[in-house]
Amino acid sequence: MKYAYFLNMYPGTSMTFIRTEITAIEARHGPIQRYALRRWNGPLVTAGDVRERDLTRYVLDAPGRAVLRALAEIVCNPAGMGRAMSSLVALYRAARSRPIIHMAYLVEAITLKVWARRDGIAHLHTHFSTNSAAVAMLCRRLGGPSYSFTAHGPNEFYDDNRPTIPLKARHAAFVACISAYCEAKIQEICGSDVDGRTRIVRCGIDLCELETTPPERPDAPLICVGRLCPEKAQLVTLEAVARIATDHPGLRIQFVGDGEDRAALEVRIAELGLQDCVSLLGWKSHEEVRRLIAAARALVLPSFAEGLPMVLMEALALGRPVVTTPVAGIPELVTPDCGWLVEPGDVEGLANALDAALRASPAEMRAKADFGRICVERMHDGAHNALGLAKALEQAVAARPGS
Repeated sequence: MKYAYFLNMYPGTSMTFIRTEITAIEARHGPIQRYALRRWNGPLVTAGDVRERDLTRYVLDAPGRAVLRALAEIVCNPAGMGRAMSSLVALYRAARSRPIIHMAYLVEAITLKVWARRDGIAHLHTHFSTNSAAVAMLCRRLGGPSYSFTAHGPNEFYDDNRPTIPLKARHAAFVACISAYCEAKIQEICGSDVDGRTRIVRCGIDLCELETTPPERPDAPLICVGRLCPEKAQLVTLEAVARIATDHPGLRIQFVGDGEDRAALEVRIAELGLQDCVSLLGWKSHEEVRRLIAAARALVLPSFAEGLPMVLMEALALGRPVVTTPVAGIPELVTPDCGWLVEPGDVEGLANALDAALRASPAEMRAKADFGRICVERMHDGAHNALGLAKALEQAVAARPGS
């Protein structure tokens, strides 16, 4: 039985969990085909991502051929085109976005169906309930393989995508959800359209690659990892750092990542006089990020919106307590026993949490580190969680008519 992953862009920054998941499923089922709509539009800084790119087939590498396949499908598969067009109209009415986007989904779905049939794919799995799930659904309606998708949130659950999720769930074999929070949102949005077909399949990491080390000294830097953007609240973090800088003369904080807020951060660093304690390091390879976290005192991620960030799991697995916010699925992993939780946008609360992280005794830091590692081992072991997804894939194929 052959399975495939179909993604919007792959591989890319912050997608290591997908690679971990695919690798674990391959250990059970043999090679997994990788399909994606387009290539990652940034640099690939990790050797593993470069290997994944070379294993991935991209729909939009040859758009002209995709159009020719679509014309052939009209002639050769009128029944499938009728089903797909019906779903396409429903998708458009739900999203109310430009018609050309939805026509592109159909063209992409036809290429995906042709590839999947040629490769003998029995089931497609995709991550996120956005455009890749729409294309997988249309592929199924055309007569392609069954499909499932993993919902992450929170951005998926708002704006134009939210009204389209019930349609994608209705035709899916099942919907995987990365947290209990995520599952509750999917059930709220879809109602009977998901019909008891949700599964909690938490994202996982390779724990064998992550060894817990003793807590770093108070003068070790704090670290924040993620795209520089409003949702990650780096500007809020700067305000909090400014409030405690005088009490901690050796305070340093490193920001790993890049994005649209970089210029604003540079300006605010200068305005607050934080040039000596704040470093903007840009994107780093996955291996470099782990080394930086292991050399840090604690991880800081006071986001306004998240699903459940992989970097929190990695920090806790490395024995680094975290300072973060109780949004979406984060409180399912992070508690006061392994970090500090502050409300989003609360500068004073964040400053107090950073101060506590810097003043914590070695015994307190060790206790938080030990508890965090236990939580990650229990909830986010990549190999174990992928096994659960693999079983769901097997059940989906077994339940198909004619299986």
